[in-house]
Parts: sequence; structure tokens; C-alpha cells
Amino acid sequence: MIADKQTYLFPLTESLRREWPDYRPHYFICHGHSVVTGAYAKTVVRPFDAYPHLWHRLLHEKFPTALLNVIVTAIGGENSVSGAERFQRDVLDRRPDLVTIDYGLNDRGVGLEKARDAWRKMLDLCGAAKVPVILLTPTLDAASVLKPKEGEILSAHAEQIRGLASEYGVGLCDPHKAFLLYLQNGGDINELLSWINHPNRLGHEMIARELSGWFPMHG
Repeated sequence: MIADKQTYLFPLTESLRREWPDYRPHYFICHGHSVVTGAYAKTVVRPFDAYPHLWHRLLHEKFPTALLNVIVTAIGGENSVSGAERFQRDVLDRRPDLVTIDYGLNDRGVGLEKARDAWRKMLDLCGAAKVPVILLTPTLDAASVLKPKEGEILSAHAEQIRGLASEYGVGLCDPHKAFLLYLQNGGDINELLSWINHPNRLGHEMIARELSGWFPMHG
């Protein structure tokens, strides 16, 4: 089953609460495709409006004494197959305390089976290294909303990612569900997008808030 938000990252949460001189550096790595980099319209990249940076800020509001670094190893246009190939070198060799993986949007190009194998490879490597993981379902893009078939394909990838989170007992951040709920409540997809396939600041803020929820304040 999917990890419990209240307990999964409890040791890490307690470590983030430590103060100088008893603290240590923490490294969170966000791995994935262009959404993670902060790609906006066309080739413009706005990392400080993307969820890794926004999440970093939210975490420092919760843990003002923490020594925390959020590192982005994402590459625009990449899918999970190529992301898995460089996962050990670019992610685990940095000895992270936590990893997020976000490839669902681009994995439509490789299909469910190849994507599943690539995500499992990354999850197996994290398991062997005893590194906790949060998987992200894909954000919506214009095609997934305007073209029913594209929407079905993207939903299938989102469901596969949920299944992997449950199979491996890791964390899940579900922007696919959050974006759909936003539309069901009367919102417009253009209110969440900066470009046909990239979220805007509001979309990224939604993701950052959900990621931050994996660090509940205890006692």
C-alpha cells in the first residue's frame, strides 16, 4: 500500500528539526522531465516558479533551522527509460536523503510497459540504497483535456504510477488527480498551464503544497 504521510518520512522530519550545531546537510533530489526543470512557454525555463524551488521554500518555513538542499536532475524532453539509465550516476551517487520521480507526462511516448520497467528499475535502486521516494503522477496538458484519447492514455500512466507507489510502499504526490479536481470544480485548464504541456506558477504551487504535506509537524 502507499506509504502513510504521517509516518513514512518521520525520521527525516525529525532530522530536519535539528538546530546548529547538531544538524547536518540534507539533500532532496527531484528527477524527471521538463516540468521539473521549470520549463514554461517554448524554451523559457523558470526554475524559481517550479515546484522543486517552491517546495524548498515551504519546507524552510516548516523547518527554519534545517540545512536543506533541493537538487534538480531533470532534463527537458526526457522519459523514464533514459532517466533510469542515468539514475545511479546522477541521483543516487549524490547520496540523497529523499528522491522524487516525475516522468508520467513524457512516458506516453514509450508506452506503459517500458515506463513500468524503468520506474521499477529506479525504485529498486532506491530500495537497495535505502533512500525514500515520492512518485508523482503527471500534470495535465492541453491535449489530455481536449482530446479524450490522450486523456485516457495519460490517466493510464497516472494509474500505473499509483500502483507502483502502492506496490513499493513509497510516497505518492498526485497532481493528475489535483488538476482533474480543479477542472471538476469549475476551473479552466488554461488557468493551470503556462504552455500547452507545462504548468504555470499556480500549477506548480499545487504540487509543492502536496509534497510539503509529506512532512507533517509532529509534537
